Amino acid sequence: MNDNIVGHALGTMQIERLRARLAPLRAALSSHPIYGEIDGLAALRLFMEHHVFAVWDFMSLLKALQQRLCCNDVPWLPPADHASARLVNEIVLAEESDEDGSGGFASHFALYVRAMARCGADTSTVERFLDELRRGSPLTAALDTAGVPGCAREFVRRTFAVIDGGDLVGLAATFTFGREDLLPDLFRRIVDALHKEAGGRLDAYRYYLHRHIGLDGDEHGPMAARLVQSLCGDHEGRWDMAGRAAIVALEARRDLWDGIHAAIRGIRG
Repeated sequence: MNDNIVGHALGTMQIERLRARLAPLRAALSSHPIYGEIDGLAALRLFMEHHVFAVWDFMSLLKALQQRLCCNDVPWLPPADHASARLVNEIVLAEESDEDGSGGFASHFALYVRAMARCGADTSTVERFLDELRRGSPLTAALDTAGVPGCAREFVRRTFAVIDGGDLVGLAATFTFGREDLLPDLFRRIVDALHKEAGGRLDAYRYYLHRHIGLDGDEHGPMAARLVQSLCGDHEGRWDMAGRAAIVALEARRDLWDGIHAAIRGIRG
């Protein structure tokens, strides 16, 4: 039998085994009590004001992968793994410069911030954070100075621990399994219901959910899984490393959800 076919079959088996290992954590996130608390615009706005930092650091994960797998230097050199470079560049194209719904192009992060502004969520904290980074502030200082909520700050720090750790398999697994497709259909139904109550002010947010989460599930998720398969191959140690990184990513998301859940309950006294 062709070695490539055998290798693909083994990779598919390993990725399915990993998904089965992660299924309980993913199920717990899909049924998290946070969704029961998002029953009005005030709660949704607070959710967005926290969640926007997960959208931002998702892009940071992606760009870290691009730096590792594609040549971003001049003079240019060909990438060591052309297939992985292609996968990452395809994801970057949509995530960083997707159709914005108005005839132009924007990153999914920019779409999210636009959606926040249109529904009345406070964008000042994330804007201060970006301003600090533009001024050259270190990440931790920018998070602190901008006043990023504690649970979002910790989530970003844990992501950057993976980025700074330098392990490519861990980076790819964190990106693949800690993705925005973790927002369940229930969340989108909640947003649809609130959209009607809000007189259409959530149109931009619904567009973000359609573009970003739809692409994640239908295209980018399978592409990212293929990247993990390519990086891990038939090396059991790498698959174990990928599994550990994915678990840490899902636990970080759970802790973020816990923190936002507590914040929403806090505004209700």
